[in-house]
Amino acid sequence: MPKLAARKKPAPPRVLPGIVYITRQVHFNSAHRLYNPTKSQAWNVEQYGLCTNPHWHGHNYVLEVTVRGQPHPDTGYVMELGDLKDLLNEAVVDKCDHRNLNTDVDFLRNVIPSTENLVIAFWHELAPRLPKAAELYRIRLFETPRNYAEFFGPGATEASAR
Repeated sequence: MPKLAARKKPAPPRVLPGIVYITRQVHFNSAHRLYNPTKSQAWNVEQYGLCTNPHWHGHNYVLEVTVRGQPHPDTGYVMELGDLKDLLNEAVVDKCDHRNLNTDVDFLRNVIPSTENLVIAFWHELAPRLPKAAELYRIRLFETPRNYAEFFGPGATEASAR
């Protein structure tokens, strides 16, 4: 009888070296009022226009969160995107969706809920919750399809954000 050829052990899969940026997008709807209580109503109207309406106004927000890191040698992932989605829902969406940002969100108490302030507040909610291998790189929040703010972290400079 002929000998059976020995089977070769398959080569381990490769994960290529390099820093990769992954982004997850989530949506939520919230009401808010742009208002500085230390200023007069006239000042607030001059600064914020219709956005200082005492009866609030709302937005259909789109939040994009980008993390960066080296793909893991076993999975090829920087972070599993389903885990990132769950984290975004837990830290931001579940707290902000269909809520009044001025009155209903604990981490926004006494914060003027401008898009600029929201991206900073969201950073502080998300950064400590990420796994060590995934570094928070950017938060981008669309207030409308044409208006957004983005934040690259408390230590970012314009040069490091590029």
